[in-house]
Amino acid sequence: MTTIYLVRHAEAEGNLYRRIHGWYDALITDSGFRQIEALERRFADVPIDAVYSSDLYRTMTTARAVYVPKNLPLRTDPDLREIKMGDLEDVPFGQARWADPEDMARFNHSDPAWRRPGGEEFQEVGERLVRSLTRIARAHPDQSVAVFSHGTAIRQGVARIQNLPPDQWHTLGHSDNTAVTKLLWDGSAFAVDYIGDASHVPDELSTLKKQLWWRKDSKAEDVNLRYESPSPGLWLAFAGDRPAGRLELEPDREAEEQNGHIAHLELEPEFRGRNLGVQLLGQAVSVYRPLGRRYLRLRGVNEAALGFFRTYGFYKIGECAQGDVWEKYIGYHR
Repeated sequence: MTTIYLVRHAEAEGNLYRRIHGWYDALITDSGFRQIEALERRFADVPIDAVYSSDLYRTMTTARAVYVPKNLPLRTDPDLREIKMGDLEDVPFGQARWADPEDMARFNHSDPAWRRPGGEEFQEVGERLVRSLTRIARAHPDQSVAVFSHGTAIRQGVARIQNLPPDQWHTLGHSDNTAVTKLLWDGSAFAVDYIGDASHVPDELSTLKKQLWWRKDSKAEDVNLRYESPSPGLWLAFAGDRPAGRLELEPDREAEEQNGHIAHLELEPEFRGRNLGVQLLGQAVSVYRPLGRRYLRLRGVNEAALGFFRTYGFYKIGECAQGDVWEKYIGYHR
């Protein structure tokens, strides 16, 4: 009997910034790295013979929780990737919902006919995930293997293993980041031992416990921002049709040094204190990363905002005429 521990990646930028990331290569967040530490403790006494991951940064980084302490090589397989979202890659959820609410409702309901231009159907991602798991299981008879993949891919893979009909795909719940699903391979087929166990993640580190989008019984408003850019460097944020904030960037400042400067970031009073400012940071990352910028920078941050920027990875690097200079790394460590 081969045992496969199928693990969802730790909290990544799409989870935090509320952006659609399928094949987009997102980074792990600060909270995600703490989830990885918790996952390492979970697997400390679990025998593992091999470790596999999709070839995306967020899964390969999460896999370090197992392959590094156990001194194993990491093997990657593109078939373990998340569903390919096509023309919605790195689009804010609020933008996609505003543009076509019916389409997003179909996606959230796992409509088997749903597909974006340049993307995949749910059945395709489920088939390739199970294809990869089968290869892995056959290569490791009577061994234990940790496999790192993604939320929708894992749900669709489990749906195929359990032979769920398409009209029941939506009944599979959402697993928290670093949740573990245990599969058993008898040489011809998989059986599910358990699904989406995240008991190693304390409440204060849980991604799902901080969010509302997946809760059918929640009466609180789940706000996902969308953006309009009326002029270069300026992005106006909206919650539906309500003005929610503004983001001002300076794309020409220190471009040769691979820095991306934020001149101003602000939420309207109605939307403050609701953990929405981080979505504006996500928009800044989305603008600057394709330009090759490796750092976000701020100058002259007011005292009231320092806690927010520290929480999301900014640290003081110096001073200038406008005040202290703060920086956050947004590049890739391979």
